[in-house]
Amino acid sequence: MPVRSDLRNVAIVAHVDHGKTTLVDAMLWQSGAFRIGSEKTDRVMDSNDLEREKGITILAKNTAVRRGDMVINIVDTPGHADFGGEVERALMMVDGVVLLVDASEGPLPQTRFVLRKALAARLPVVLVINKTDRPDARIDEVVDETYDLFLDLDADEEQIEFPIVYCASRAGRASKNKPGNGEMPDHENLDPLFDVLLEAIPAPEYTEGAALQAQVTNIDASPFLGRIGMCRVIEGTITKGQQVAWMKLDGTVQRTKITELLITEALDRVPVESAYAGDLIAVAGMADITIGETLADVETPVALPPITVDEPAISMTVGINTSPLAGKDGGTKLTARQVKNRLDAELIGNVSIRVLNTERPDTWEVQGRGELALAILVETMRREGFELTIGKPQVVTKIVDGKKQEPFERLTIDAPEEYLGAITQLLAVRKGRMETMSNHGSGWVRLEFHVPSRGLIGFRTAFLTDTRGTGIASTLFDGYGPWAGDLRARPTGSLVADRAGKATPFAMFALQERGAMFVPPTTEVYEGMIIGENSRSDDMDVNITKEKKLTNMRQSSGDELVHLVPSRSLSLEQALEFCADDECVEITPVSARIRKVILNAGERARSRTRGNKG
Repeated sequence: MPVRSDLRNVAIVAHVDHGKTTLVDAMLWQSGAFRIGSEKTDRVMDSNDLEREKGITILAKNTAVRRGDMVINIVDTPGHADFGGEVERALMMVDGVVLLVDASEGPLPQTRFVLRKALAARLPVVLVINKTDRPDARIDEVVDETYDLFLDLDADEEQIEFPIVYCASRAGRASKNKPGNGEMPDHENLDPLFDVLLEAIPAPEYTEGAALQAQVTNIDASPFLGRIGMCRVIEGTITKGQQVAWMKLDGTVQRTKITELLITEALDRVPVESAYAGDLIAVAGMADITIGETLADVETPVALPPITVDEPAISMTVGINTSPLAGKDGGTKLTARQVKNRLDAELIGNVSIRVLNTERPDTWEVQGRGELALAILVETMRREGFELTIGKPQVVTKIVDGKKQEPFERLTIDAPEEYLGAITQLLAVRKGRMETMSNHGSGWVRLEFHVPSRGLIGFRTAFLTDTRGTGIASTLFDGYGPWAGDLRARPTGSLVADRAGKATPFAMFALQERGAMFVPPTTEVYEGMIIGENSRSDDMDVNITKEKKLTNMRQSSGDELVHLVPSRSLSLEQALEFCADDECVEITPVSARIRKVILNAGERARSRTRGNKG
């Protein structure tokens, strides 16, 4: 078949924080994508505020690097399995992948996830060992571990014969020659990496004279052009102003006009008159175009197979804010209609989530890959002015042959040796089964567990506490298995406000012996709001608004200063992890409050009594 010899399409895949976005930065700078004297910005591909704050890639984005007459389209993909839908769509746009592996950490769970997808798509792989200049680099061992990973994923002989490039992306250096551990590559720039990409990644193939076929793999929006469909041209030619057959997911076909045609140059989209097989394009003119739809020739329209992604494993309920403080915290979008419209809009651009109706008209069940993906959605909505009530995350179960099955995760932990006992004890109560343990002789151990997904809800906070913040935990969906039985909930209870008012230092001083406080003094509270963590296993209703009684009697000593322990501020993810089964999280643009589902203490007691009788 004829090929586009002037073009290469490649995706960069890796585990979180192994240096994908930093490498793309260096490739852009060395290819002349930025004019001389322009201000240098790190992580230019992480355009989303949340991506820059959390230091992770959430959305797959593409850029174009020019090397002489050659154009290399580079797609930067998320490294976290919770955003696997983005990875799967990105792999449909490319002809090969760059697998980036940290020279010290080696292949981790998300490395396995993205590599498995690439091998299933029969895409050739270029292995880049990154951060060779780390003082704890162990290059030979990491290369061997990567070969073992390929064999474990049933790669064939052709797939396992991959080229290796050694790189220090922050310094913008690469080499085909292996440097010593902790040393820089011997080349001053990334030219060896570019050369290997041009040799190892195949040029896009096409059929001479074939009719147009282009598939929408992503959605964007412009204030001037409206909705934009991101596509790869599979066959044929597409031109600005052309009439095409818009083949929708519901099976209908509509004739439409391409009002604007754009391709990517560096970080900008520029208008062009025509694009050809292999090009990554953006098209405008279709108001409700969505992911997976096909643009085809009007005379002979043929639809491409729809995009499929892995099943969601975690769900939570999302509804309007029903607390007594609703609308008092800066939120501007409070109604059920606004929440439902926003969730429907999310479905258009995010193929990894599902939205299901519940018994209540103002609450919906949102299913996704993991806690992080759902927390990112909620965080995005709160920044847009929404106020929400979020239920405790739950696992999505299945019934197979009449038996209940639940999702399991492969959990990989890197931690100092002295915390080995605490970690195994923490996971034993969560039904975790240790599968492997390795020690690289550096004082750290790597542990792999097979653990139910619901056992990891609330795990991260306890894990960081037990390892004094030094442990690193990564998870990967590992399929469904038989229901593992009941798990012990968190060992502590909640301190629950029994009335509305403002938290006073006098009351908090008396309560702080009971447990840790979540609210600072003068915070507005209401009945049923969780104001702290009880050191005992049961919940306790407390009066946090109590004030010191003042009399007209003269006292022999002045008032003593009240010494309060600083309150513990919970992030959105920590609040979701802390929730018990009868609790939920109130989300507003400025705060995340944990509360009981039933606010009134008397009603909660009656509900428990009915539950015990049942």
